[in-house]
Amino acid sequence: MEIGEIISDSIKYPSSNWGKVLILGVIMIASILIVPIFLVYGYIFRIIKATLAGMDELPEFDEIGDMFVDGLKIFVVAIVYAIPVAIISWLFNLVLGSAFYSAATVTSLSAGMFWALMAGNIVFIIIAIIVGLIEIMAIANMAYYDGELGAAFRFSEILNLIASIGWGKYIVTYIVIVLLAMVGVFIGMLTMFILIGIILLPLVIMPYIAMFASRAIALLVADVIAEVPETPEVPEPE
Repeated sequence: MEIGEIISDSIKYPSSNWGKVLILGVIMIASILIVPIFLVYGYIFRIIKATLAGMDELPEFDEIGDMFVDGLKIFVVAIVYAIPVAIISWLFNLVLGSAFYSAATVTSLSAGMFWALMAGNIVFIIIAIIVGLIEIMAIANMAYYDGELGAAFRFSEILNLIASIGWGKYIVTYIVIVLLAMVGVFIGMLTMFILIGIILLPLVIMPYIAMFASRAIALLVADVIAEVPETPEVPEPE
């Protein structure tokens, strides 16, 4: 599928059942209690799995226990992928900050620390984006293997999956998803000044964006998987 087709399909996808959008919105609002957030993650994961299985309808909110466990798996994946980002960023800030501190005079110390902080933040953002792109495909790979947690850390498979999609196509699609999501949030924020906006943003816009984004990523992966020929069965020797 072309990027335009993926985005068009994904925009229409949540509107196929507004009742489920509202249910996810209620769960998102209840996530202030922490536990329901894992159901949100689990349902997003279920959308990816359903899309990879060729389903065009929003999945049901059934088997809550399984959905909760899937949400926990996504949380574990997110934590593991966040660790190297935090370590690299901390080391970079430490090394660069020390270098500026050693080289700077008293008068230029503040400026040196400022630029060290800026450089560290830029590096952090770049690394976080790269790791985030890999993490998204890791979750998709885990969905493809029916929730197998280890599949999220098979880096050769994940990188091959991205390469099959094409880094350019993947990044452009990701940027479009982010921009459209920002537009949705911006509209919701504008309407926050009236009562309907306070309800609209958490109950409709945020779950709609979550469904749209997960559908778009899953379609990217499904498109590649559909092109991979099945490996023929080799008869066992007699």
